[in-house]
Amino acid sequence: MGTTNGGGYAYIGSFTTAGGLGITTAAVDPATGALRPQHSTGAVPNPSYLAPSPDGRHLYAVSELPDGAAAAFALTPEGPAPLGPAVPVGGADPTHLTLAAGRLFTANYSSGSVSSLPVRADGTLGGPAAVLPHQGSGPQTDRQEGPHAHAVLPDPSGRWLLSVDLGTDSVRVCAVDGGDGTLTVRAEVALRPGSGPRHLAFHPRGDHAYVINELDPTVTLCRWDADRGALTPLGETPLLPEGVATDGTFPSELVVSPDGRFAWAANRGHDSISVLALGPSGDTATLRTAVPCGGHWPRDLALHPTGRHLYAANERSGDITWFTLDPRTGIPTRAGSVDAPAASCVVFV
Repeated sequence: MGTTNGGGYAYIGSFTTAGGLGITTAAVDPATGALRPQHSTGAVPNPSYLAPSPDGRHLYAVSELPDGAAAAFALTPEGPAPLGPAVPVGGADPTHLTLAAGRLFTANYSSGSVSSLPVRADGTLGGPAAVLPHQGSGPQTDRQEGPHAHAVLPDPSGRWLLSVDLGTDSVRVCAVDGGDGTLTVRAEVALRPGSGPRHLAFHPRGDHAYVINELDPTVTLCRWDADRGALTPLGETPLLPEGVATDGTFPSELVVSPDGRFAWAANRGHDSISVLALGPSGDTATLRTAVPCGGHWPRDLALHPTGRHLYAANERSGDITWFTLDPRTGIPTRAGSVDAPAASCVVFV
């Protein structure tokens, strides 16, 4: 494989316990965005979320099980090759992972914690994991009886790590100890009770962030100050058109265009992709429309590095649908799909 994330290959994660193939490698047609699956590996159970290394040589996967783990792979012409056995993360059901500060971090949903593992020079993972447990709960007792960390990612400056917790309706801003990877919470930012924040994406300028809420189909706009590590909620934008019932809709992922003009959000249940027009300063978001996602239960949404194509991983219909994006309006037009049983995420290298 190449040494930069140029988008020539897609890697599809899936739930093997629901019939998924594990990690599937697909070639990407640069002109049309079409995916051509080449091979799959079931070396790790339930690799529901993936993260490539910045140099495109390695791929990392969670193993979303009660005894959660993370695994490292070398990217070869024959597909991802395991770099040793999966390493326990010390948490249950890791749903998300990211690379930062020479470490691999996982968000562990069921145990409500964030774990940190060292990444060695050869790409392999070390241990044991340093674990930061979250505390708290929310008003929706069936889903928020305790903490449920759902995403963890670095801010654009690389100085902070943010963890998004659906169970506590909050985002924690953490500092990383460069020695042992221990996380220290510098601030816990409260969002609207019962909103159920799931994932977060930054504006390309790095001064605003957008939190997608799972328990109420909205996006929370926030100002981000990297100097102080301060996240300030500014307001919310609905993800469904006015008059559409929100019951049974559970948003999953949001991505922002490279030029900062648009954001797209996936809505499970409503099975749609919301198109948001962002203001010039990034502090406003206006719902422009919502289009069908091309399948059922879009668990993940991914933007190709070129910014020309958008991909929805439709978990329950078992496919990846890709769209061509109108550069003027941001509206996606369905361009094709490929079978991908129990698909849960797509990343590009």
